[in-house]
Amino acid sequence: MNDLMQDPMILRQIIMDHYEYPRNHELTHDEAYMSRHMASDSCIDDIYVEAKIIDHVIEDIRFDGVACTIATASTSIMSELLKGKTIDEANKIIENYHAMIDGKEYDEDLLEEAVCMHTVGKQANRIKCATIGWKAIEEMIKESE
Repeated sequence: MNDLMQDPMILRQIIMDHYEYPRNHELTHDEAYMSRHMASDSCIDDIYVEAKIIDHVIEDIRFDGVACTIATASTSIMSELLKGKTIDEANKIIENYHAMIDGKEYDEDLLEEAVCMHTVGKQANRIKCATIGWKAIEEMIKESE
């Protein structure tokens, strides 16, 4: 793992930046977008995620709702990371993200800022928070195929 990602302060700054200033944090309610409502039984997380997928490309991802720091930051990072990617590219990134959360081998270069979540898997109660937005986009990708 590169030195930058071993610095807990930098990882915390990435998480806090995406929590305080979430990217793509506004729904369009446009009929061209698919939508998923995701809620957690164990946390305050209750979000809506929208995706516009055309010709096997994720053109846009947006989200809104109430969520904890980890859920907001991970969904914000995911929305930036997957926007503009083909379905195949997105699936590879998502697969690597889940591998990282599960403590398995993963390609950190593919995950970019999402590697800030690499310690989340050590706290079982935070795994759902870190994956709630990712699971929403996975469902929409499957539906689009």
